[in-house]
Amino acid sequence: MTTRIPGLHHVTAISGPAQANVAFYTGPLKQRLVKKTVNFDDPGTYHLYYGDPKGSPGTILTFFPFADAGPGRAGPGMASAYAYAVPTADFDATIDRLTEAGITVPRLTERFGAKVMTVRDPDNAPVELIEDAAATDAHGFHSVTLWERDPDRTARLITEVFGYESVGSETVAGVERLRLKAPGEARANIIDIIRSNAETTARPGAGTIHHIAFRARTQDEQNGWMETLAGAGHRTTPVIDRQYFNAIYFREPGGVLFEIATDPPGFAIDEPLETMGQNLMLPAQYEPMRERIERVLPPLKVAS
Repeated sequence: MTTRIPGLHHVTAISGPAQANVAFYTGPLKQRLVKKTVNFDDPGTYHLYYGDPKGSPGTILTFFPFADAGPGRAGPGMASAYAYAVPTADFDATIDRLTEAGITVPRLTERFGAKVMTVRDPDNAPVELIEDAAATDAHGFHSVTLWERDPDRTARLITEVFGYESVGSETVAGVERLRLKAPGEARANIIDIIRSNAETTARPGAGTIHHIAFRARTQDEQNGWMETLAGAGHRTTPVIDRQYFNAIYFREPGGVLFEIATDPPGFAIDEPLETMGQNLMLPAQYEPMRERIERVLPPLKVAS
């Protein structure tokens, strides 16, 4: 039986060299590297997971870092930005910390009445930090933005099937933004959809988002979503074991790759919570190849 989607589980993006990515997200951004594993489809490439100290759903940002990845470009049919929620009391201090770390903080903007700062990661991906009075720390997501040529079909999926509610719209500099919010107080429960007439073509690559994943709190919920989506005309993949969650995937009407990921078993299934992210963890099928994989992967240094 399905309920409403409570919010996001994670966001997965593409980056360039792994060390620059680790230095930025564990350094100035103060995220924990909660899992160091490999791309299950390409074990010669890392799959890096960042989040809060426990690796909680709604805080997880993951990367496929390709050393030779060309620069990507966000455009229609892609998720174009992820935003962290920053407590109001910490917002000015966050600006100071980023500035002291040599990060350029452009002029603040405002979105639905909240302050927004947008910085760039080493691959020029926009990283938004949004003032949020309800946030308790700066690890959780505030929202994700989808760029669509026709937002209506995507909005209907997210509201009529996933159970989100439309809570507002605004137009700034010719960009129309629709805000959808999942009921409840879970982290990462906002999806923004923008419509822009800018003449640009999306190009996957470093600095772009690969997919976004919504939460299923249990396996039964995920099974229910497969049935619900099929009934609404959306064909999903079979359930895929991703070691730390089970996943199903489908393309929403505008072309963005959506995933629904289960909360369990979580990131502490194969290493202690206290030392998560320190060692290279491999799924069983790649454990016999560990020595060869470790020779290929570059060493990584996490910011202290």
